[in-house]
Amino acid sequence: MNIQGKTALVTGANRGLGLAYAQALLAAGAAKVYAGARDPSSVKLAGVIPVKLDVTSDSDVAAAAAQCGDVEILINNAGISAGGVQLLDGNAYQAIDTQIDTNVLGILRTSRAFAPVLRANGGGTLVNMLSVLSWLSLPNSPTYSMSKAMAWALTNGLRNELRAQGTLVVAVHAGLIETDMASRFDGPKSKPEDIAQHVIEGLLRGDEEILADDISRQVKAGFGVSPSPYLVAQNR
Repeated sequence: MNIQGKTALVTGANRGLGLAYAQALLAAGAAKVYAGARDPSSVKLAGVIPVKLDVTSDSDVAAAAAQCGDVEILINNAGISAGGVQLLDGNAYQAIDTQIDTNVLGILRTSRAFAPVLRANGGGTLVNMLSVLSWLSLPNSPTYSMSKAMAWALTNGLRNELRAQGTLVVAVHAGLIETDMASRFDGPKSKPEDIAQHVIEGLLRGDEEILADDISRQVKAGFGVSPSPYLVAQNR
């Protein structure tokens, strides 16, 4: 697909990876980039249009779809992590509900609201920021992995449903990224700018799945071996 001259919306675009996505879209020639954030005043990047958008709010999502009726590329980037809550902890249900509301239902809300917009604008592209943790679970993030596995399944379902209207649905998988959300985790981390650039390159190729770093490529490749990576004890 071509990004030159297109109009895009990035959720969670005020910092971290969302900010990098907005910058990369502008650099790739996007004519207009809407930067969604719970607090639009926190969007400081020159050249974008701040939009009030909390993906857990039905009213925010509906208002954003009404305001941004020219969107051709939607990047569902907004996401949260509940930290090291374990599945058997007393507060697991609350942590799971909170993450699902943003990481899964947030994607569904924006996708449902913008599907007619994308259709009206020629089909367009829907990009969902997932994770290598869609495919495996680490001891310090099992509830987050649970939400990302659901988001992967959601992405595959949306691809089936939106194919008829000509919408390209893209799943992006990556490991640790140098963002506030990943600050408590140890291990090698990719720069947000590098991940965003890999995604731009994948969009230009028309990829439906983008493995944006080495770890995501290694884990995906491991699906063909036994035991698969998700069956092996993870220590991080």
